[in-house]
Amino acid sequence: MSVQDQIKQHLKNLDALLVAHYYQRDEVLELADLSGDSLELAKKASLSPHSLIVFCGVAFMGQSVKVLAPQKRVIMPKVACCSMAKMIDDEYFDRSIDTLNQAGIKKEDIFPITYINSNASVKAKVGKMGGVVCTSSNASKIFDYALQTNKKIFFLPDRCLGLNLARKNNLKSCVLGQASKEEIVDSAVICYDGFCSVHQLFTTKDIAFFRQRYKDILIITHPECDPSVVAQSDFVGSTSQIIEFVKNLDPNQAVAVGTEFNLVNRLRSGSKNTFVLSSTIPQCPTMNETTLQDVLLVLESFTQNKSDLFKSMNEIIIPSDVAKYAKIALDRMLELSK
Repeated sequence: MSVQDQIKQHLKNLDALLVAHYYQRDEVLELADLSGDSLELAKKASLSPHSLIVFCGVAFMGQSVKVLAPQKRVIMPKVACCSMAKMIDDEYFDRSIDTLNQAGIKKEDIFPITYINSNASVKAKVGKMGGVVCTSSNASKIFDYALQTNKKIFFLPDRCLGLNLARKNNLKSCVLGQASKEEIVDSAVICYDGFCSVHQLFTTKDIAFFRQRYKDILIITHPECDPSVVAQSDFVGSTSQIIEFVKNLDPNQAVAVGTEFNLVNRLRSGSKNTFVLSSTIPQCPTMNETTLQDVLLVLESFTQNKSDLFKSMNEIIIPSDVAKYAKIALDRMLELSK
């Protein structure tokens, strides 16, 4: 029996749902029951009738499903760590708030927004402060809501997404650790100094290269890219938004896309008019950790030890107090995204 068939048999026996983010390897994505971006997967996996979720992605994604649906068991073939999510934790969050306080900004005058690329404990900190989680697909809606509070927006951990949102709204912004006290006080949006290592690979030089060689080419980028890149793009959107935008283009339209390689490689597969906006392969190392063998191994482990009394291999467990406040921040996001 092939690895694929063994996985399918385990999923059937366990009544499990196999979930995979768009950035996963082709072999994993092709076998998944459900694929999508962060927002899609968080909603659909948590609402599915299956009691067991097998999540192929990075750790914060599996945590989000567990927080939204604590009654489900969530296991991951690889508990891979997003480099951006690892840039902030509880301690760094508290230090950042202290820095804002020292600049003269009271805690009650701060509205925190955390990108979904953060761990559950950071989401819980944001939830306790009345803040919200966002994804790249709903960031504009969440940002509009935050502006209505008339508070300083503290955007974390992705400085690029925060700066791009501020620019879109014609608001002054700065990056914590790079800005002076005066700049912090003068800014409406204060960004944590985190970033996506993959989306930092795309540059304005890459854009110039493609524009010089292909007449009327469209530059399509993700909002995790540097603001200088976003400013020169023809379309900026989340993973799902990029897929939809490209799908609706004339097949002969040339495009250069600035996002993760696995996704770009699947867009209009085989087309000679679809390019990766980089001179190197922008592949996320942690998203590519999961293999079919890993999926099979975690399913075999769960099958052998599926009692509720025991934690299975790579099972996501979140302390109740963290889950409580992280869920508040995630629920606010889902409500505001409607």
